[in-house]
Amino acid sequence: MDTKFSDYFSVKLMWSRIPHLVKKIPITLELAGLAFLVSIIIGLLLAIIRYKKVKILSPIASAFLSLMRGTPMLIQLYVAYYGIPAILRIFNSWGANIDVNIIPKMVYAFVALGLYQAAFTSEIFRAALESVDKGEIEAATAMGMTYPQVLRRIIVPEALENALPGICNSVIGLVKGTSLASTCGIIEITYQNSILAGRDYRYLEGYVALAIIYWVITVILEKIFKLIERRFRIPEQPKAVEAAEEV
Repeated sequence: MDTKFSDYFSVKLMWSRIPHLVKKIPITLELAGLAFLVSIIIGLLLAIIRYKKVKILSPIASAFLSLMRGTPMLIQLYVAYYGIPAILRIFNSWGANIDVNIIPKMVYAFVALGLYQAAFTSEIFRAALESVDKGEIEAATAMGMTYPQVLRRIIVPEALENALPGICNSVIGLVKGTSLASTCGIIEITYQNSILAGRDYRYLEGYVALAIIYWVITVILEKIFKLIERRFRIPEQPKAVEAAEEV
């Protein structure tokens, strides 16, 4: 019996899957966006603690970063999915009245993804803060600027410019990381593909379609962050005027 290439992979079927998968893109982007907010807030807080070397809190922050970076994201999603309800039930045994069943599954997913990514985002922020020229800070302080003014006019603009490429990678990583959210029962584009493929057992076409969709999203995000980088780029300082040449 002769076999055709379409018996193993159908281009037509692949393209037909894309519209069905695209319908779930808003859920994927919503999940990535919420997780990104968590990672930015927690990551910035951890970065400041380590940058300032805050006593007691700095070792705790370092231990948290080691734990988050040393365990797989999938395991953390499972821990969040089963662990958060378990913690809430403990509070209920102490007299709290929390209905665990009404908590959306999205909460477990974006909390786990956000905390995981915060470990990497904090290093981006810390490196950006440490890259700010200490001489500029000292010069601004000598000119009479208060620390909030130095923070607003020097530290934040320079640190943000240096951190943007890393933040872009963080967002892209979160978008791709949402593919694991199916472990929490969230029907995003990857889980949607599993549902569709379960009807005809043609998984390959769906996964290729997924790869195309993720690639397109990544390219769009890269373009957006390129525009943001240009917007926040600090103009180069004019070169010092050379001394007049001797006649």
